[in-house]
Amino acid sequence: MSNLRPLPLIQRVFAALALLVLLAGCATTPPDSVLAVPAPAQKYAAIVVDARTGKQLFEVSSTAQRYPASLTKMMTLYLLFEALESGRVTKQTQIPVSDHAASQPPTKLRFRRGESIDVDSAIRAIVVKSANDVAVAVGEYLGGSEDQFAAMMTSKARQLGMTSTSFRNASGLPDDGQMTTARDMAVLGMALRQRFPQQFHYFSESDFMFRGRLVRGHNDMLGRVRGVDGIKTGYIRASGFNIVTSYNADGRNLIVVVMGAASARQRNDHVEALIQRSLSPTMDGAKTRLMFAEQ
Repeated sequence: MSNLRPLPLIQRVFAALALLVLLAGCATTPPDSVLAVPAPAQKYAAIVVDARTGKQLFEVSSTAQRYPASLTKMMTLYLLFEALESGRVTKQTQIPVSDHAASQPPTKLRFRRGESIDVDSAIRAIVVKSANDVAVAVGEYLGGSEDQFAAMMTSKARQLGMTSTSFRNASGLPDDGQMTTARDMAVLGMALRQRFPQQFHYFSESDFMFRGRLVRGHNDMLGRVRGVDGIKTGYIRASGFNIVTSYNADGRNLIVVVMGAASARQRNDHVEALIQRSLSPTMDGAKTRLMFAEQ
């Protein structure tokens, strides 16, 4: 025979109440999640912003200084779009390619002395191919010199609220003084869509024809995730693999910035995970534990 006796009524009531409280907590508190980060902590930075409300949905080191690499070209394009809007240039305007512009390292379209490129093709070359020679040619045309254009870029950054960004060139090629943050890149990504909706379609293009040749792009997020409609990738050795991605579907508009990834494939996987996380109602308020690449 067992010596166990039934609990007194009052103890059974308290036990039932404790169970109800526990179940209620489980139902209302989102579970912790683990997010793999494809970068070492000293290079990684990320932010996800609801572009409609400005609400920050996720961030890690989003105000830490990082190298922008070819994300720089987003500002080069911003100033070129302003020139189009003001009538300073048209899409047929020919931009000369100087010896300095032509001498830039790849990626580039490889111009010869005395050649030029029309503005429409220049935009596509910068967006799709991330062509350094074309970016520099645009900077020289609009600024008089690349150095003067870089000063214009930094001034525009301040006007947009990019408080921690300094530009030194039009392309994003290595320069110790050219720095930004994930937050500032999100600000620029949102500004491009809001200020130039009629030009934003360029950022969704994955290839273009130039001089009878098909030029393919680097942004493999296009076509990979439904709703992704741009905008720009970047890489130099010092920065790792960077990207600013726009998601626009089902009434949701996100800007996702990831910086410092170890490879383009891992960066893209991470962006997709951040989009899914940000769209999931179960993740609202959930704590996220990060597992960095070196851990």
